[in-house]
Amino acid sequence: MRLPYRLLLSLSGKLFLVVLASQVQAMDLLGHGTALVQAANAPEAAARALSSVAERTTDKPVDATVALAMVQTDSLEGAESAEPSLRPHGWTTPTLQRQAPDGTLDSVAALTTLLLMIVGLVLFYAVRHYLFTLNRLLGRQRHPYLDIDIACWPTLTVMIAAHNEEAVIAGSLECLLRADYPTDRLTLMPVNDRSSDRTREIIDDFVAKYPGRITPFHRTGGKPGKAAALKDASAEVASEIVVVFDADYLPPVALLKQLVAPFFDPEVGATMGRVVPMNLGSNLLTRLLDLERSGGYQVDQQARMNLNLVPQYGGTVGGIRMRALHSAGGWHDDVLAEDTDLTYRLLLSDWKTVYQNWSECYEEVPETWPVRVRQIMRWTKGHNQALYRHGWRMATCRHHGLLEKLDGVALLGIYMMAPLMLFGWLLAILLFYAGGLPLLGTAVLLFALMSYGTLGNFAAFFEIAAAVYLDGSRERIRLLPLNYFGFLVSVLAVSRAIVDQIVFDYLLRRELRWDKTIRYRQRS
Repeated sequence: MRLPYRLLLSLSGKLFLVVLASQVQAMDLLGHGTALVQAANAPEAAARALSSVAERTTDKPVDATVALAMVQTDSLEGAESAEPSLRPHGWTTPTLQRQAPDGTLDSVAALTTLLLMIVGLVLFYAVRHYLFTLNRLLGRQRHPYLDIDIACWPTLTVMIAAHNEEAVIAGSLECLLRADYPTDRLTLMPVNDRSSDRTREIIDDFVAKYPGRITPFHRTGGKPGKAAALKDASAEVASEIVVVFDADYLPPVALLKQLVAPFFDPEVGATMGRVVPMNLGSNLLTRLLDLERSGGYQVDQQARMNLNLVPQYGGTVGGIRMRALHSAGGWHDDVLAEDTDLTYRLLLSDWKTVYQNWSECYEEVPETWPVRVRQIMRWTKGHNQALYRHGWRMATCRHHGLLEKLDGVALLGIYMMAPLMLFGWLLAILLFYAGGLPLLGTAVLLFALMSYGTLGNFAAFFEIAAAVYLDGSRERIRLLPLNYFGFLVSVLAVSRAIVDQIVFDYLLRRELRWDKTIRYRQRS
C-alpha cells in the first residue's frame, strides 16, 4: 500500500526535527555530564571552593543555589588544573573567556547568528532535494501527453541556433530532416547568427539539396547573443509552435511530436525535454557532467513536474507556443539566460511549462575544465539576472500557490548558495578561533554535511544516486565520490561569476557578453 505523498512529507519533516532536537539535547547532557565528572574527580578543589565560599560569606547569609553554583565553578577550575588534558597537543579548541569584553561577546554572538542563518538556508535546499528524491523514488509520476501519436498536428517551426557551428550543424539538420512530423506542417529554420566560419555555406548546401524543407535565417549584424538572434528570427515565424535546439543537438525521430503534444492543452505555454550527453566517454569531466545532467533532469525536473511546482524551460530541446511568447513579451535580448528569463515570464503570465522526461535529446558537454568554468559563469550571471528581475514578483504573486511560489524563489536563488557557503565556511573558521563554536552545537556538522549534498555540481548528491538507479546504469555509481571535485570547481566558479557580475557588470556598467561553448565533434 502506497503512502500518500503529503503524509510521507509530513512524517519525514517531523522525523528530521526529532533527530535534530535529540542531537542538540544529547550534546547538552554530555556537557553537563562532563562537568559533574570533573567535579567528582577533584574533591580537593571542591573543598577549597567550599572554604572560599565560607570566607566570602561570613557576614552575609547565602542562598543555597548561589553557593552551589560557586562551588561548581571553583571546583571545575581546580579540576582543569589538576587533571591532564585529553586533547591532542597542537589542536585545542578556543573557549570564550569569562571576563571577555562585552563587544567581543556581541561580535561572536552576531557571527554565530549569521552562520546559523546560512545553515538554515543550506538545510532548506538539502531538504528540498531530499524530498524531490523521495518523490521520484516513491511518489506518483506524471508523464502526460506521451500517448498522443495520431492527431491534427499544429504548424511547427524548428529553430537551430548556430554561431560558428561548422563542426556540428550538419548533424543536427540531418536528424531533423528524418523527424516523424508532417512535412507540410514543418519548417526547419537554421538561425545563423553572424557566423564567420563555414556555417552559412553548409546550411546553403542543405537548402539546395532539400528544396522546400529548410528556410534559413542568416543574420549578419545586430546585437550579439542567442536571445537577440532568436528575437530577430521570430519576426519571420508564421507557425503556431516553435521548437528550439542548439546546433550541437541530435534529435531522435519521435522527439518533435513528443515536444509538441502537450500544446493540445490550451494552458501550456512551453515544453522541455531531457538533455543527455553523447560524448560522456571522452574523459572524467564528461562522465561527471553526465551524472549532473541525470540528477538535474531525471530527478529534479521530473519531481517538480510531479508536484506541480516550477519545471524549467531549458532554452534547447524545448517548445514554445507563439501566442504565449508574445503575451509574455517575446524574447529579451538583454539577458544571458533567455531560458530562465522566459520560464518566469511565462509563469507570471499564467502559462504552464511541461517537462517530458521520456523525450530525450543528445548534446555535447564541455571536455575541458576552462570551458566548463566559463559555461558555469555564463549560466550564473544569466540566472541571477532572472533573480533580480523576477524574484520579488514571484514571491508576492497572488495567483500561484504557496509551494509553487516557494519553489520558484528557491530555483531562482540556487546560484546564490555558492558564495553563501564559502562565507559560511569563513565564518566557521573565525568562530573557531574566537571561541564561538561551543554555542553552535551540531550546527557546524550539519552545515558541512548539507553543503556538500546541496550544491554538488548543481545536482544534489543523493539526487544523482537516485538518477543512476532510475536510469538502470548502476556502474556509474562508482564515480559518485568524484563529484566532490566538481562541486568545488562549481562553487568557486559561481562565486567568481557573482563577484564579477556585481563589481564589473553593474558597478562599472560593463556590457554583458555571450561566451560560446566550444565544440569538439569533427565534421565527417
